[in-house]
Amino acid sequence: MASSTVTPPRPDRPPRPNLAFRHLRGQRSPAEFAALVRRAAREIGERVSCDARYIGRVEAGEIRCPNYAYERVFLHMFPGRTLTDLGFAPRASVRGRGARAAGDAPPAHTTSPALTTSEPRVTSETRGAGEPYDTQDPYDTHHDHEESDVLRRAFMTGGGATVASASLGPLGLAVPPPRSRPGGGTSHAPAAERRVRRVGSSEAGALEEAVRRIRLLDDRHGADGLYRRAAAPLRAAYALLDAGTTRQTTADRLHSGAGELAISVGWLAHDSGRFDDARSHYAEALATARMTGDQALEAHAFCNTAFLARDAGRPREAVRAAQAAQRVARPLGSPRLMSLLALREAGGWAGLADRTGCEQALARAHALYERGPSDADPEWMTFYGEAELAGLEAQCWSALGDWTRAARHAGRAADLQDPHFTRNIALYTAELADDLARGGRPGEAAVAGLRVLDLLGQVQSSRIQGMLAGTARVLLPHRRAGGVQEFLDRHASTPRAV
Repeated sequence: MASSTVTPPRPDRPPRPNLAFRHLRGQRSPAEFAALVRRAAREIGERVSCDARYIGRVEAGEIRCPNYAYERVFLHMFPGRTLTDLGFAPRASVRGRGARAAGDAPPAHTTSPALTTSEPRVTSETRGAGEPYDTQDPYDTHHDHEESDVLRRAFMTGGGATVASASLGPLGLAVPPPRSRPGGGTSHAPAAERRVRRVGSSEAGALEEAVRRIRLLDDRHGADGLYRRAAAPLRAAYALLDAGTTRQTTADRLHSGAGELAISVGWLAHDSGRFDDARSHYAEALATARMTGDQALEAHAFCNTAFLARDAGRPREAVRAAQAAQRVARPLGSPRLMSLLALREAGGWAGLADRTGCEQALARAHALYERGPSDADPEWMTFYGEAELAGLEAQCWSALGDWTRAARHAGRAADLQDPHFTRNIALYTAELADDLARGGRPGEAAVAGLRVLDLLGQVQSSRIQGMLAGTARVLLPHRRAGGVQEFLDRHASTPRAV
């Protein structure tokens, strides 16, 4: 990266909030407004990856001027207005370092790994680059493009002192707080003056244990009650990365642990219905993997991205992500991992109503699974056994409308599941109830649905609750069938996740 020769006279000036843009959002949430932006983009043939975090960055003033794709979308949404009317700076004032006024120049680059955040950096968002950041193909595992701002921000949000107040205290890890300064506030000394404590193997071990504990809690209780509590540990994990370590092996463990934690937090968002948040967390993990050349982490990130894309109604993206995961994972030597990734691909093909593609992927998944476990199987795959194989296959047949076959596999999955995985038992039984209901067996569906309701005292999952709600709608015309009215009454009285 080329070094700037410009020394900023006001390096500590914070970004100025974009109040005009915030006013335009009105009473909508950032996520709702982001959805409107994506819809407006489709109307004019643009492609933007707008989410709630992007809207937040605009409103916070971090994005002083949008790239050209976003400019066209915003002007389409608010006809007759200019970028200045929307609260953005004129493009000429942010078009590259050389065009900045002296007071707007970014901080000079240094060789220190700690980066300051007092002034927004020049990125593909702010520099007015001709190609928007989100037109890259995230499923190209052999790309040479600069990572998008979304994928890079986990490592570009500032030094350890800036975000060290976030901690992994509840999970056994904390990072040192920033220095206080007279009169209040915290110190943001130049990078050369900072003294950041180096982290070691104990912090890496605590981070790895945090990932295990989150997965264990999710297996038992579901995601809804965990997601908000997991955000601070994730911020602290990336602060540890920025603090640095003297040993490469420890650095590798920290990067891998932070990436796995991002995936775990992403899954909590995914399972609780926060799809935009999940996509962002998975992108963080993917960026971490690519920056460090961690193929195992990259395969895991693509695996979860494929699953999310299927659930979010983007089956073609699910196929591409799963295929990318398989390309990355092939050298790792784990047939069970390749089996799971083939199932992710099968789910995408099923969503596309491509029965042939789905059956071929399922056949590969079964053949690879039969090769048995190996020492190369990732630790995070402990959930993947015969029950999960049957459950994911059930979801494929359900997407294809083969309710009888779907119900058979879902029932087998629930019967095979280890009692430790309470959430998955509830998930497979909910799948069974829905398949039975849609397959014209309302009484059996009601019995399965009641079993799920019994488990909801232990499991909090918006995903499972959504499935039960769909089953209830299907069963409404069959109130007189045995057990259906009881199921409907109990379902109606069950508190929903907030």
